Amino acid sequence: MKLLSYVLLLLIIISCTGKRPVDRMSDDALQKYADELAHKFIITDGHVDLPERLKGIKFTPDSISLIVKTNRGEFDYERAMKGGLTAPFMSIYIPSEYQKKDDFGKALADSLIGYVNDIARLLPDKFALAKSPSDVEANFKAGKISLPMGMENGAPIGHDLKNVKYFYDKGIRYITLTHSKNNHICDSSGDSAQWNGLSPFGKEVVKEMNRVGIMVDISHVDDSTFYQVMKLSQAPCIASHSSCRYFAPTVRRDMTDDMIKKLGEKGGVVSVNFYTAFVDSATANYQTRTRKEITKILTEKNIKPEDPAVWAIFSQYEKEHPAPVVDIEVIVNHIDHIVQLAGIDHVAFGSDFDGVNGMLPKGLENPSQYPNLIYRLLKRGYTESDIEKICYKNLFRVWREVEKVAQASN
Repeated sequence: MKLLSYVLLLLIIISCTGKRPVDRMSDDALQKYADELAHKFIITDGHVDLPERLKGIKFTPDSISLIVKTNRGEFDYERAMKGGLTAPFMSIYIPSEYQKKDDFGKALADSLIGYVNDIARLLPDKFALAKSPSDVEANFKAGKISLPMGMENGAPIGHDLKNVKYFYDKGIRYITLTHSKNNHICDSSGDSAQWNGLSPFGKEVVKEMNRVGIMVDISHVDDSTFYQVMKLSQAPCIASHSSCRYFAPTVRRDMTDDMIKKLGEKGGVVSVNFYTAFVDSATANYQTRTRKEITKILTEKNIKPEDPAVWAIFSQYEKEHPAPVVDIEVIVNHIDHIVQLAGIDHVAFGSDFDGVNGMLPKGLENPSQYPNLIYRLLKRGYTESDIEKICYKNLFRVWREVEKVAQASN
């Protein structure tokens, strides 16, 4: 009865004033409310590149403290907890050059997975592995940050489909089919066409991922690959860290309006990337100009790209020609656009923290600032229920559906 009375009171307030309760809050009260929601709900992040940042570190009881608090990169325990980020997908990132190695980067993948396991083992009061939404929910109740894993670049599967199950058993719950170059699975948005979409082997990989229970991630693939995956996959798919091409037309890495609609129609989720060069045309164009200018300088000075002097030249150029400032509101614009095209059930967060060299929007430079994003969503009119979906329910729905498809096929 008390709940019913409260709801009726809210309806009376709205009908009498024409305003929602959040419209009647002071700015300080709204910011506090946003912070409360950030800690009330699980927050999933489809892509955090922490394992890549840890390469070369040997964990000891002392060095593991870098995961708790550090000035390096964007992610650590303290900043994540401050912002409410409790389920960041650890990216097992395999650079494209590893596709040329005999093992296609499988050893590197195993090594990075080992880092994630070590974090949970050495900091058991703070972190725990997570292989299902139920694991994440249990960890959240225990006050721990979950560490689900996704593999960025399916190259380590090699030419053996058994490796799909191998990585599932290792804890991988999504695989980004490729990265910046074409591989033996499919074509990349960063390369010219080789397979015109999926390779024959790539089609078998998608089927095997469905059978095993690994989410198919279409971030980084080219448009043809995307549409073929949509036709082939029996389970909904994700874009673990992608943005809207509508706002940055020259960025092939982003998704077109039609792709966003199609992913939504198939039940999938777009986890919005925060990388400024993907979300803002001015930054994308700045990067293109910068690459051209740096190349010109290196040619004039006869300096090879691998020469250490390149970094000094690049730093000086950035100092003299700073990148455009991108505000956090741009990320909300991308979320709005996806909601308008596909609906509130098909959008989530996919920051790319630790993978974008600090090129992040003002007010969203690290996980501690997730409440800033929720605050702006509230300002745009998103309800508490909407925000709960964006924070975790949408991705969990896809994850559970992938599990059901796998169970039904075995």
